[in-house]
Amino acid sequence: MVNINGVVRRQHPTKETKMKKNFRIATMAYLVLLGITLGAGVYAGAVVAPVIFHSEEWIGSGILSHYQEGIIMTQNFVRLGYLVDFTLFIIFLYEGYKYKKFERDTITQVATFFVFSTGLLFAHYYLPDIVTMQMGGEEMTKSAAFISTHKGSEINFKIFSVALLVLMVRNMQKACR
Repeated sequence: MVNINGVVRRQHPTKETKMKKNFRIATMAYLVLLGITLGAGVYAGAVVAPVIFHSEEWIGSGILSHYQEGIIMTQNFVRLGYLVDFTLFIIFLYEGYKYKKFERDTITQVATFFVFSTGLLFAHYYLPDIVTMQMGGEEMTKSAAFISTHKGSEINFKIFSVALLVLMVRNMQKACR
């Protein structure tokens, strides 16, 4: 701002400007969290699972049974469930705030719904069921109930990952405007 004498005076940032800057930083952190969660899920399924379930290639055959490998893999997914829960909480806060500010669109709302429903199913339905069945012993993990639950959890997590990717891309598009 220039005064009468031609001296340039710096304007102090308004409260609204500070809020926009803070929200922009929050948006960046939010996108990083979505990326970390997506990356952790893809890494667990594409790298960790094949290594664990083919442990004979690394440590020799006869050391771990398929059942023992499954228990190790489940513990990886239980820990991933903690990250999923934390991410769902942050999504609730961020998308809830955007919704209240009337900054919403159908794609984001649908993606958020799918992330929430599949994330909660993964962490609070499938994982506890799989852990409970594994505690029933090796024979229980060969049952039709375990096989169908396990297959359902795989499909569920794939839907979660795609919905999370859509949510992340959609928010990146909005942030880059």
